[in-house]
Amino acid sequence: QVRLVESGGGLVQAGGSLRLSCAASGRTFSTTPMGWFRQAPGKEREFVARINWSAGSTYYADSLKGRFTISRDNAKNTVYLQMNSLKPEDTAVYYCSAGIIVGNSCPTCAWGQGTQVTVSS
Repeated sequence: QVRLVESGGGLVQAGGSLRLSCAASGRTFSTTPMGWFRQAPGKEREFVARINWSAGSTYYADSLKGRFTISRDNAKNTVYLQMNSLKPEDTAVYYCSAGIIVGNSCPTCAWGQGTQVTVSS
């Protein structure tokens, strides 16, 4: 079982940047695909990005390509989400996931508690 703790959220002005971190515990982190999802108020949780165990493969939601970058450091058991050119519509709680993402969901994933990102206009 992987335990996940997100950090790095906060309040930022539109056009700014944030880097989210997700620290994982568990022996299997280095072989576990990781991802990020987000959930805005009144909306369903949506897929943001995923990365395979070796960081050799990444995939993004179409609407976020070019602005968000997912990466991982297996030596530190940490996955990151660099978010640039932030927009008010990026405001959401961001969740780290550990497990195999199928389409835009992760039915067997472990989840973190989430970190709030608020982008002001």
